[in-house]
Amino acid sequence: MGILSGNPKKQPLHYGEIFSLWSYLLTAKGNYASYQTFSNHAGDKELKQLLDDLIQGIKQETETIEEILKVNGIALPPAPPERSLANLEDIPSGAKFNDSEISATISLNIGQGLIACSKIMAESLREDIAMIFGNFHMNKAQVGAKALRLNKEKGWVIPPPLHVKIPNQD
Repeated sequence: MGILSGNPKKQPLHYGEIFSLWSYLLTAKGNYASYQTFSNHAGDKELKQLLDDLIQGIKQETETIEEILKVNGIALPPAPPERSLANLEDIPSGAKFNDSEISATISLNIGQGLIACSKIMAESLREDIAMIFGNFHMNKAQVGAKALRLNKEKGWVIPPPLHVKIPNQD
């Protein structure tokens, strides 16, 4: 048998995998707290649902990654405290995030998450880690499509200058 063959869960993690798992988990925990706060600020029902979907997805991802790190004896990154629920009307208007700002931020985070998942898949020697992040990537792509559709429907997309050239009609 070759090197690192057999059950991938019995193989050691290399330092790149450890750092990527740890960093991804730290970022996910930060996004979790941010999305809880955004949920308090969101006025649009569909945006609140998207935030709830993202929060549930992060819970699942963090549980998976935490288990891998714990089994391998790696200390977990710190987590920000849970955010309390707030009434939207109690937040002063100058202190509120707009729905379009919230949506733009989560869209950016989804894009960054797709890149992070691709990087981790590419650097992983353990097939189980690559498969886990392939699954995370697929889930992020699906929620990204939902976010894009929502942004278009609500008029929150600010397109760059569009190139419209009429082809020669010879």
